[in-house]
Amino acid sequence: MQELLQGNFLGANLEDVLYPLALNWGGRILTILIILVLTRLAMRFGNALIHRIFAPTEDKPSYIPENKVNTLIALLSSILRYVLYALAGVLILAELGLEIGPILAGAGVLGLAVGFGAQNLVRDLLGGFFIILEDQFSVGDFITTGSYSGIVEELGLRITKIRDFGGELHILPNGMIETVTNRTRGNMRAMVDVGVAYEEDVDHVLVVLEELMREFGESEQDVVEGPTVLGVVELADSSVEIRIIARTEPMTQWQVERNMLRAIKNKFDELGIEIPYPRRVIYDRGNDKEENQHG
Repeated sequence: MQELLQGNFLGANLEDVLYPLALNWGGRILTILIILVLTRLAMRFGNALIHRIFAPTEDKPSYIPENKVNTLIALLSSILRYVLYALAGVLILAELGLEIGPILAGAGVLGLAVGFGAQNLVRDLLGGFFIILEDQFSVGDFITTGSYSGIVEELGLRITKIRDFGGELHILPNGMIETVTNRTRGNMRAMVDVGVAYEEDVDHVLVVLEELMREFGESEQDVVEGPTVLGVVELADSSVEIRIIARTEPMTQWQVERNMLRAIKNKFDELGIEIPYPRRVIYDRGNDKEENQHG
């Protein structure tokens, strides 16, 4: 006890033991911090370089569609992140005094052992690879897969992020994506069914709609083809249904449909064409009996 108080520990001076230890591990911790900082800086620089190369500017227009550019930027950023993390991990392990050679040599055996339990991961990576290779969809596309529909916000090798119209973000492993409906490839169809009363002259209504849709197609920039008045498609319970279709730019079909309905409503109000609506007739048997008695 007296030797410990005097600074001797197992025949050695305590300062002689702690000073080299602190110096050694202090230097290692400092080196690890430097590795982490450099990794972070390299990631920022790499992402900025990717955006600078692929993102279009006023001086450098892009010949690649915008959704393809966004997909390529997200994919390259994801790959860069994985590579830098792996490199930083190897350097940190080496700084901690672990032998890198045996670790890398055993990675193959470890990968073989883990591979049987990582089939889902491999399936996700392969699914993402073929989605990108076959250009099934890109960032910014509106797709439906399974029970999920929305805008693709991010497309990576392992996962796809879809934002629906309710604002919810769905994160789907690429291995789960089997059937995809892409609603932004090519022109979309806008379709409107208009009901008019049976008392109206159908031929006159068709002429009015054809003239209105001609003016509408000339003024609406998102309309690529039409609108075309197909004619009467159904004799419903209380209305004659007339169908109108048009071809629009991707993702504008709903706005075009709303604008068409508004234009039709305003035109019908102007010309006095009746749009049927549910009606209820109340028959009072008591008043009928009273009238018969007085009669």
